[in-house]
Amino acid sequence: MAAAAGDGTVKPLQSAMKLANGAIELDTSNRPREAYTEYLRSIHYISQVLLEEVETTKEPGETMPPDTSKMLKLAQQCLERAQSTAAKLGKTRLKPAMSAAAPNPQPAGRHRRVYSDEGGKLSPFLPPEIFQKLQGAESQSSKKELTPLEEASLQNQKLKAAYEARMARLDPSQAMQKTSLTLSLQRQMMENLVIAKAREETLQRKMEERRLRLQEAANRRFCSQVALTPEEREQRALYAAILEYEQDHDWPKHWKAKLKRSPGDLSLVTSLLSHLLSLPDHPIVQLLRRLQCAVYSTLYPAVSRAAAPASGCCPPTPNPGSRRLRPSQSLHCMLSPCEPSTAPQPQDSPPMPSLHPRPTGPPSPVGDVVSGLPDKDSSFEDLEQFLGTSERQGRGRGHGGQPEPQLQQLKSAVEDIHNAIADRLLSLTLLAFEGLNTAASKDRCLACIEEPFFSPLWPLLLALYRSVHRAREAALSRSMELYRNAPPTAIGIPTKLLPKDPEAKGTYPYCAAAQELGLLILESCPQKKLECIVRTLRVICVCAEDYCPTLEATPQAGPQPIAAAAIGADDLLPILSFVVLRSGLPQLVSECAALEEFIHEGYLIGEEGYCLTSLQSALSYVELLPRGGLAKQ
Repeated sequence: MAAAAGDGTVKPLQSAMKLANGAIELDTSNRPREAYTEYLRSIHYISQVLLEEVETTKEPGETMPPDTSKMLKLAQQCLERAQSTAAKLGKTRLKPAMSAAAPNPQPAGRHRRVYSDEGGKLSPFLPPEIFQKLQGAESQSSKKELTPLEEASLQNQKLKAAYEARMARLDPSQAMQKTSLTLSLQRQMMENLVIAKAREETLQRKMEERRLRLQEAANRRFCSQVALTPEEREQRALYAAILEYEQDHDWPKHWKAKLKRSPGDLSLVTSLLSHLLSLPDHPIVQLLRRLQCAVYSTLYPAVSRAAAPASGCCPPTPNPGSRRLRPSQSLHCMLSPCEPSTAPQPQDSPPMPSLHPRPTGPPSPVGDVVSGLPDKDSSFEDLEQFLGTSERQGRGRGHGGQPEPQLQQLKSAVEDIHNAIADRLLSLTLLAFEGLNTAASKDRCLACIEEPFFSPLWPLLLALYRSVHRAREAALSRSMELYRNAPPTAIGIPTKLLPKDPEAKGTYPYCAAAQELGLLILESCPQKKLECIVRTLRVICVCAEDYCPTLEATPQAGPQPIAAAAIGADDLLPILSFVVLRSGLPQLVSECAALEEFIHEGYLIGEEGYCLTSLQSALSYVELLPRGGLAKQ
């Protein structure tokens, strides 16, 4: 992405996103047939690009490009939306017949269907009991060895089938042979059952002896002068289950030997955790599934209750420039802020000046826009004062005026997630593999555990965050609506950091950064979302260097990311604010709030933390843009 921004070329991923955005705009404008065609065209384009990549990859060991997974995910999103649009077109044709055949409304289902806009995909939030069954299906589908009695039963079934085949070939006059075959079958079946029963009893006795021996080993590991807490007793039982698992499998011993030979190899840690988490019958994975179900059961009622009052917030209006689904398909109908309407403003609202130049005056690129916006120097000169004001206003809003029980539910869910990942899953992993008990290995283990843990939970967790931050998202959405066509200089970007000929490339400045930021909603892991934010700021740096080749690095105090080191924090904030405006994603407020909570503390003091703080500052600035400073074009 950064290279594409530097040499002026358009990468296939950017072209695919443009096609998908065009389809979404048609879908939002209530043009389902055209949207359906554009979705299919986007899928066709992505498949052609990926097919060309495969054909040009001649070496068997050559890795796939990093954008391939994003292209596949984008194609999946387009396919899901195409299916939804096709179903909608079918319902439109069948509506008269359905209304005539069934005049009485059908009773509502037992469960409320809550929809997610995570990554733009249409997916219902399943009830907890169904989610638990789906999570446990993978563990139940794992292969299980047969017991001696089960093996004997299979052998007897084969003997019986062979006996029936031989009996069918005998003549009715051969009664003696039939009797002999019957007695032989009964004797063999009885012998198989007796032998199997003896083996079963011996195996059970040995298993019980092994269980007691491993339980004693676990007790010695958890010996204490005081009584164990329920959490410690659970951990002891799980550790005993891990010891029993290691008695039946050899791969843990091999991995422990590898860790002992290379204690500082983090790639080895990643490979070990990937292998471990791919085994559904391992006690650690079974614990992860149980904890996921517990968190899901906590989140689902809170999101369902928040969906009811939010659904009647305000009637949303179609917005051709928006990237959202229609309310019937999206989380916005229940959890998103009230969108700005194109209806006439109330009488007490001041009229907003137009950006179009007056016929009697000379045309101006900025015109009345600058008069409605705060001065650049006053806006970005003192960042600390600005952030302090924003934080005080945020505290005054009280998280969008949400009731205290909903905030408490969010805090409780966050606490449960931290306890599940750090206190239980990580602790059990370190008990099972003592070679991972170093600072760097712990951080890598957390990163590996978070991805499978958050993947099924993030859409529901984000829905709760969006309900809590509804007021802030409403303010950000209003600013995006009012300033979506504002020139970059009106947001405070200096002219030297803009392209000399904006119309040459056919896109707005820093378009690549806005597209990179839009990929954030496609991820469901906090670490990957944070990496997307870092890439966005790096793309901003590359674009700025392309627009201003003579740009020199500005010395900064302390460790700074490449973007801040190249263009300076004073220039970075207005550029990032412009990118936020062009992204059209008000849910970035909730995404950043969730990332700030779940990102590991070690990342918050480095480049990743700087990038996240910069994005939050830009979001706060865009929220506070004056409402009467710019008219919509």
